[in-house]
Amino acid sequence: MVQKSKKRPVTKIDDPVPPKRRGRPRAYQPEVALGKALDLFRKDGFAATSLDDLSAATGMNRPSLYGAFGDKRELFIKSYLRYREDARSAMANIFREELPVRRRLERIYAVALDIYLSGESGPRGCFTVMTAASEAVHDPDIRAMVLEGFAELDKAFAACFRVAREKGELPECADPAVLAQLASATIHTIAIRARAQTPREELEAIVKGALDVMLGAAK
Repeated sequence: MVQKSKKRPVTKIDDPVPPKRRGRPRAYQPEVALGKALDLFRKDGFAATSLDDLSAATGMNRPSLYGAFGDKRELFIKSYLRYREDARSAMANIFREELPVRRRLERIYAVALDIYLSGESGPRGCFTVMTAASEAVHDPDIRAMVLEGFAELDKAFAACFRVAREKGELPECADPAVLAQLASATIHTIAIRARAQTPREELEAIVKGALDVMLGAAK
């Protein structure tokens, strides 16, 4: 008995062709990939980080990276914005808490040190001070972001000192704007020294000395 062969369906010319899958895989998670890129930029900087490095770190090929984030500069900017948002979230509640001014500042600097000293391959410091500021020299958009970040930090510190003055923790002659600039300068100092692998206890001693000056000089 001869078996009849099954007929295969004939594809017509005008039949719709299923689109080919391309681009990033299903497992792609934007926030995870952006976090990987951020880690790499913080560790190696902009110039030393290649697209191949970014591709390996995120697990995405170049077309996928371009499709999701744009070119390397755009990915750098998005990474920087992510860093600022993470840092802002980590410190926002402390700036708003009703604490004595010294205690509040101690907590702010402690969180900053947690951020600056983190990193699997060693302390990464501050993205703004160590990485973005270098690119700000030649890129006006990044420069504007860096200056905005500095101004935002100054403003937050100034509000902290203003509240302390209103509560009588600082004298009426204390200038919140000047104290805020000193507080921000201390942030930048410990960020640089953290990147150079200064031990945490030494950084904490710098913070203590700076607070003694800021709060003592204001009395």
